[in-house]
Amino acid sequence: MDSEHDLSRQTSTPRKDLFDLQEKSLPQLPWDDDKLREECGVFGVVAVADAASFVALGLHALQHRGQEAGGIVSHDLEHGFNSARQLGYVRDNFTSADLMDTLPGPLAIGHVRYSTAGSKGQTAIRDVQPFFGEFAMGGAALAHNGNITNADALRRELIERGAIFQSSSDSECIIHLMARSLQRNIPDRMEDALRRVEGAFSVVAMTEEELIGVRDPLGVRPLVLGKVADGWCLSSETCALDIIGAEFVREVEPGEMVVISEKGVDSRFPFRKRNSRFCIFEHVYFSRPDSIIGGRSVYETRRQIGVELAREAPVDADLVCPVPDSGTPAAIGFSQESGIPYAMGIIRNQYMGRTFIEPSEQIRNMGVRLKLNVNRALIRGKRVILVDDSVVRGTTSRKIKEMILDAGAAEVHFRIASPPTSWPCFYGVDTPQREKLLAATMSEEEMREHLHVDSLKFISLDGLYRAVGAAEGRNAACPQYCDACFSGEYPVAPSDMLEKGFELKAAE
Repeated sequence: MDSEHDLSRQTSTPRKDLFDLQEKSLPQLPWDDDKLREECGVFGVVAVADAASFVALGLHALQHRGQEAGGIVSHDLEHGFNSARQLGYVRDNFTSADLMDTLPGPLAIGHVRYSTAGSKGQTAIRDVQPFFGEFAMGGAALAHNGNITNADALRRELIERGAIFQSSSDSECIIHLMARSLQRNIPDRMEDALRRVEGAFSVVAMTEEELIGVRDPLGVRPLVLGKVADGWCLSSETCALDIIGAEFVREVEPGEMVVISEKGVDSRFPFRKRNSRFCIFEHVYFSRPDSIIGGRSVYETRRQIGVELAREAPVDADLVCPVPDSGTPAAIGFSQESGIPYAMGIIRNQYMGRTFIEPSEQIRNMGVRLKLNVNRALIRGKRVILVDDSVVRGTTSRKIKEMILDAGAAEVHFRIASPPTSWPCFYGVDTPQREKLLAATMSEEEMREHLHVDSLKFISLDGLYRAVGAAEGRNAACPQYCDACFSGEYPVAPSDMLEKGFELKAAE
């Protein structure tokens, strides 16, 4: 074990264990692999009483970014660092007064997880963040949203030098790199560590007195700064500021580190400046529609995507129906631009949890019907435009189409609020292998035939850029966003995957 830190130590004073260390995992629903997964969400608060309660509320607002597990670390002078990590939803774990009483103090950070690295789909407690390390100058906890693309190489190097890893998460590399730094304080050690890291990261961390936020030089993943009462907070999205009554101050800049204490905010830029490449799919799907990105409403951007779709791919039809819930704003925009009435042709069951599908194979095979049901009286005899956010494998799209036709629809036309997803993401989004992406092996017409729909159209990459506010469309020489899942142009070489044989897009 490293002499300067111990990842297994989760409290700085002896007390009752706050979580079960047995290797548990959550059941997977059989159709869950046909959507891109929302990476993770991070949240932190400093200089407020009962900071962990604020963090729990913030994580609840960020639940859409990760539903497998969550964790909170807090600190106060009497008890030191305390941690609770749980599998499942925030509402099922961090609403217990008994649990929250074990997380005292004015400083806390938290994380909600969907596994994009490590034990995908089989989350173990040991992989749940925040991670904690004890250093010579005191303890520190860290929560990470994103993906380290050279994590395998770093892990091999660290293990050869004596590090003992206790999780399968790429994020643990940061703690081990910090342990080996010769810097005298934790923020400087974090700078040292993150200079070795490639890929995408938005990090929220804490020392005994400071809250720290860092974004990678490209700013691929989001992070915002807020003011709450006499304290400060950091969050993946602005919607989590709203739930605690915090004031949005600004976005943490790409390549910026903010070190926040009761004295205020210290800003520094430890990395070489580069052009921003924020993830464009945050606009399309990942972020909540009530969040603000780059000063722009996510809801308005998605509505504008529907407007662009209606202009690029018009079709005669009777109804525009969203595939709930992610297709709703784009369907509204499509309806407004086309003049075709908007209708809720598909109704979502809001009460179906992840652990409901246990009893039998017959129940599991019901698949999409457990989540979505067709409004038959509305659909019968109509030519229907279905608006969805993306097509990944196509399995869910086929099932939805079948449900619509079974309900008596005359025609089914798909309109997709993103370009074809033909490349995997290596920056914190869980995507299938490239050969399992429908758009990687089929043309648009072949996909239409595969889905057996009357028409299928995706928004163009330029159209998507226009919808997010780039009036001239995509700058091919210097793209304004990371759009690798659509274009195959990766702003950071995925070195671990290249070592495993992944082939980049050939130069045109």
